[in-house]
Amino acid sequence: MAALFSGRVLIRNNSDQDELDTEEELSRRLENRLVLLFFGAGGCPECQAFVPTLKDFFVRLTDEFYVLRAAQLALVYVSQDPTEEQQDQFLRDMPKKWLFLPFQDDLRMDLGRRFSVERLPAVVVLKPGGEVLTRDAADEIRRLGPACFANWQEAAELLDRSFLQPEDLDDQAPRSLTDPLRRRKYRVDAAPRGGPGDGAGGAGAGGLF
Repeated sequence: MAALFSGRVLIRNNSDQDELDTEEELSRRLENRLVLLFFGAGGCPECQAFVPTLKDFFVRLTDEFYVLRAAQLALVYVSQDPTEEQQDQFLRDMPKKWLFLPFQDDLRMDLGRRFSVERLPAVVVLKPGGEVLTRDAADEIRRLGPACFANWQEAAELLDRSFLQPEDLDDQAPRSLTDPLRRRKYRVDAAPRGGPGDGAGGAGAGGLF
């Protein structure tokens, strides 16, 4: 997963705005995790309406106040804000564990084209290997909240290695009767499609990309 941001800088949304600018730091934050790419903008009314739901979703899965152990989940805000000031304003009240790209990095727009984002807000869910698990999970997050993470985790075959004995790591047996169904629902595309995104809701991104 870190390969997607190889040679780039990701910034933590904490008070110090710590920069992850080495392969080791990027790997520590992103490897063996599901990564959400959140495409949004502070000036987008639909994004403003969605953000409280997304924040609650993320915090309930990663904050030790709610869970004994944080989920294997990372979120990268891919800003579509027209100015750096608007990006900073938008991030001011977002969780400190969120990551984001510097405003000057043109990868912000490149990722929108790469994943065929056509509307905001959009949440692209990536497997640990970088494959697309679902192209726009915004509607699923609205409907199911934190419960949808378990579906993604199973479909992605995300292993919680801290709880596995060495001999268990290569066990490829299905983990539940619903495993084949989830794999079919969250089928992985070989490459991003060129057409419109699959997600529901949100305003057209128009010329953002």
